[in-house]
Amino acid sequence: MTHMYGNAARDDLWNKFSEAMQREGKDINITQVMDRWTLQMGYPVVTISKNDSLDNSVTISQEHFVYDTDAKIQNPELFNKSFQWQIPLTFAVGNSSHISTETIMWVANKTETHRVGHMGGETWLLGNINQTGYFRVNYDLHNWRLLIQQLMSNPKIISVGNRAGLIDDVFNLARAGYLPQNVPLQMISYLSQESEFLPWHAASRALYQLDKLLDRTEDHSLFSDYVLRQVEPKYHKLGWPSTSPDGSFMQPAYQAEELQREVIMLACSFGSKHCHRQAVSLISDWISSNKNRIPPNVRDIVYCTGVSLMDEDVWEFIWMKFHSSTAISEKKVLLEALTCSGNVFLLNRLLNLSLTSDLVPDQDVIDVIIHVGRNPLGRHLAWRYFREKWDILNSRYGEALFMNSKLISGVTEFLNTEAELNELKEFILTSGGESAPAFARAVEIVQANVKWHILFQQQFYRWLRKAPDG
Repeated sequence: MTHMYGNAARDDLWNKFSEAMQREGKDINITQVMDRWTLQMGYPVVTISKNDSLDNSVTISQEHFVYDTDAKIQNPELFNKSFQWQIPLTFAVGNSSHISTETIMWVANKTETHRVGHMGGETWLLGNINQTGYFRVNYDLHNWRLLIQQLMSNPKIISVGNRAGLIDDVFNLARAGYLPQNVPLQMISYLSQESEFLPWHAASRALYQLDKLLDRTEDHSLFSDYVLRQVEPKYHKLGWPSTSPDGSFMQPAYQAEELQREVIMLACSFGSKHCHRQAVSLISDWISSNKNRIPPNVRDIVYCTGVSLMDEDVWEFIWMKFHSSTAISEKKVLLEALTCSGNVFLLNRLLNLSLTSDLVPDQDVIDVIIHVGRNPLGRHLAWRYFREKWDILNSRYGEALFMNSKLISGVTEFLNTEAELNELKEFILTSGGESAPAFARAVEIVQANVKWHILFQQQFYRWLRKAPDG
């Protein structure tokens, strides 16, 4: 009650937490713990490695997680030894049939050794149980292999939250160069056995990011075919939303509906012929009957897939429906679908109409440019349009910092060639954008994209060429 009628400083709060911990017999200085998390940038990656000794010990190390590992060499003053955290690491060990109850250990040093429960040759380690800590976890390669084997043989031994966390961590660790590129690709080979939404959602987010990095490369089909082989068994098992005899849509449980939607989106995005035929059939039925019988929760997928595969008349039909619709949410979905076209002329037309006419609402112009940029056939168009129209865009949205940052990030985040990086740097100089944090961040992201291609693209495709068909 000390601060009931006054202000509590930050340290007052931490001290009260420390006192509460001490009453429970835990001598933890919360001020020291929290200052590391709140006063220094970023977050750590914790690496857990089994030791070869027979004393059931593991080595736990921590470092600042960065996507551009060269930054540590180039900016040593930013990445010196002061960058370490006091980390409450929850931990469990498991095998093919059992996982231990979790324990917690505090990691305060760069490297520490800890004893854990009995570990055999096939025992795996799992850290940050259910993703309660704000850090990534890496393991030695043998442990990653054991975790992948566990997911393949019996994924339910590992909880849903941990399965999602493993997928999120493994893709981001490989993206940053902490792991070989094949490890995340091997992990998703268990997905046909995954029946929960969260791990599928983690996988789809990671796969879409990777797809945008690769979608203009010569061997892109190696990646899309591999992903499709992992997705199609579940896609065919779940099918499409069902209709009842009266024509209404049957409403499954929310998680089941979201899982079905996620898998359909992946299947259509990565080239499933069955998914494409279904989308084309639903669009054709809508055009011929003028009755929209497309299930509401997959309309965005169907509209986009139809526009990308079908002729200009379909684009004009969607454009007409966009103007006639009075529902704001439906208008947004229709507008985004128009950006999926493979016709460069139509994409150019949409970009020009969005900014120079009142046909597209002001608040949707940025989304149009961003979504055209996400289309591999429209990326260079959106990037060029952004530069040519920057003065207009900046005068219209410049004071709305969120909108401006969203536009800069959205148009540049998937640029990944040396030429595009140079264009970005040159544009920032000529437009006077050197001081804008969003532009500085954009340069970092594009540099990381370019570097990934230089360092890892060949390794990535080399593994895919040898990957099993199953």
